[in-house]
Amino acid sequence: MAHKKAGGSAKNLRDSKPKYRWVKVFGWQNTVAGNIIIRQKGSKFECGKNAYLGSDFSVHAKIDGVVTFSKKKVVRFDGRKYLKTIVDIK
Repeated sequence: MAHKKAGGSAKNLRDSKPKYRWVKVFGWQNTVAGNIIIRQKGSKFECGKNAYLGSDFSVHAKIDGVVTFSKKKVVRFDGRKYLKTIVDIK
């Protein structure tokens, strides 16, 4: 009679694939239209001129150019102030 011995004893051996998030093209580097500049979860980085946000919050380049990062003060709905990083392409 064929059977597996101790078939369900190890439950914790699976692991998810890495997501490889964060900055792919750094400041003052050249980029091509359509390239991914940042892979992120949520909107920590915002899009400025000539950049757009993908459906998974990744920041893409609209045109060929040089990537620049800048800071902008933002006021939240509860009155707290904090800095947002803006991605521009020149």
